[in-house]
Amino acid sequence: MARVLGSRGVQASAGTWCVVCGLLLLGGLDASAQTAPSREYQVKAVFLFNFAQFVEWPPAAFASANSPIVIGVLGENPFGTYLDETVRGEQVNNRPLAVQRYRRVDEIKTCHVLFISRSETNHLEQILASLKGRSILIVSDDEDFVQRGGMIRLATVQNKIRLIVNVDAAKAANLTISSKLLRAAELMTPSK
Repeated sequence: MARVLGSRGVQASAGTWCVVCGLLLLGGLDASAQTAPSREYQVKAVFLFNFAQFVEWPPAAFASANSPIVIGVLGENPFGTYLDETVRGEQVNNRPLAVQRYRRVDEIKTCHVLFISRSETNHLEQILASLKGRSILIVSDDEDFVQRGGMIRLATVQNKIRLIVNVDAAKAANLTISSKLLRAAELMTPSK
């Protein structure tokens, strides 16, 4: 598979990078002023925004027709303000985007895309159990995240971001992931 070195200095598969590059062109993101998060987490912030465009939630996941799509970060925040700046002023399906940060899973009231920080690795089973049955796309970059029941892992391999998707976990949360996103991902089912 062809590899592409992006303007942010991180390699991605050609299909994955096309999705991210298209997003950058459409969103007009300005990364030049950002120095706090690493390039890796700048790209991962763009992926989180990208997921909001390629996932469908059931209507019950929103309080009203104009409720925002909430992207949350649980635990330590590796994105700095970059995630906020990435989604500022953006809309997906006529919904604004909002970013929330949570220290504990019980703080999560409304969330649609949740990034679980590596700081929460030791509590992952409890976190996933408490979110079971909720229509939240659960994402992390933790090494064995999808094997433990998570939905999307942002894996960094040789400066390349790879998506590893647990389709069964997403279906169990009543989420529909676009085939465009799935084509750029490695699909897997965790061992029982």
